[in-house]
Amino acid sequence: MIPHSRPTIDETDILAVASVLRSGKIAQGSAVEKFERELAGYIGVKGGVATSSGTAALHLALLALDITGKDTVALPSYVCTAVLNAVNYVGASPLLIDTHPDTFNMDVENLKRKLTPQVKAIIIPHSFGLAADLEEIMALGIPVIEDCAQSIGATYKNKLTGSFGNMSIFSFYATKMITTGEGGMVVSNSEEFLGKIRDLRDYDNRENYVTRYNYKMTDFQAALGLSQLNKLNHFIEIRRIIAQRYNIELKNLCSLPVNHGNDSKHIYYRYTIKLRRDVESFLKLSKEKGINCERPVFKPLHRYMNLSGFTNTDSVWEKAVSIPIYPTLTEKNMNTIIEFVKDAVAGL
Repeated sequence: MIPHSRPTIDETDILAVASVLRSGKIAQGSAVEKFERELAGYIGVKGGVATSSGTAALHLALLALDITGKDTVALPSYVCTAVLNAVNYVGASPLLIDTHPDTFNMDVENLKRKLTPQVKAIIIPHSFGLAADLEEIMALGIPVIEDCAQSIGATYKNKLTGSFGNMSIFSFYATKMITTGEGGMVVSNSEEFLGKIRDLRDYDNRENYVTRYNYKMTDFQAALGLSQLNKLNHFIEIRRIIAQRYNIELKNLCSLPVNHGNDSKHIYYRYTIKLRRDVESFLKLSKEKGINCERPVFKPLHRYMNLSGFTNTDSVWEKAVSIPIYPTLTEKNMNTIIEFVKDAVAGL
């Protein structure tokens, strides 16, 4: 079976982790601090706070904005449930926004129509490695949390995603662009926000008591993250080469991923195509042929919440599939995937 996604781990990663394990200092420590500095430096912001997951990072970012049960948070429907979970953790009301049918990102016009005075934050995921339309959203004057779980290294108007929002969060889950196994980080130019988040994460040995969270990253995870970060640009380069091959081979067969232009570059965390019909048959057939293709979002949030009026999201969900793309994908694998997609699309 050709996996849908997989981590890219080599001997340098293993040696980096082994070095920390041999040191005996494996909990949160100097490696975590270095990873925070280096990721913040890569993005071009003042600092970062490493966490146990991307969801934990998003939870802490909302707390740093003082979001509570009386507030509303805007987020797209076409995302994984982890984003909604973080909103629910702080007791806020979610305001779901429809999807742009071409980019799969938040539909800015739908956001503008739905905004109310109760919306105190907007979570903007950059879906599948393509930057959202940040300029229009930032101009609304509402605090923004960029969700860069799928977009580390992607650019918008020649700047990296993660450098625009009041805060930005990253995920380093096993199959993300870089991995620490599990892990996340909040980055920001605001020392105030970073201080609040660090206080909430480092829960022990405090003079005062407030509810804090054991959301720490370990040093051996950070060692893996540092090693992976050194290879990120290479990972992106390979993904773009694979995507270009897919673009050439699959054009005119189905709708392919869009790009904003030379100043806003896709990193192809997912290579997502839109079929004309019958996604379920395509997915079933792919597994029969030994290729693990998937829906890029298992189920839109509005369907969990029994809400209607998300025409674009429903259309995208009913037509979009993600085919394998990652740096260790072989030429033989690519040929197999391309031939399968050609045959499957022709037969559906």
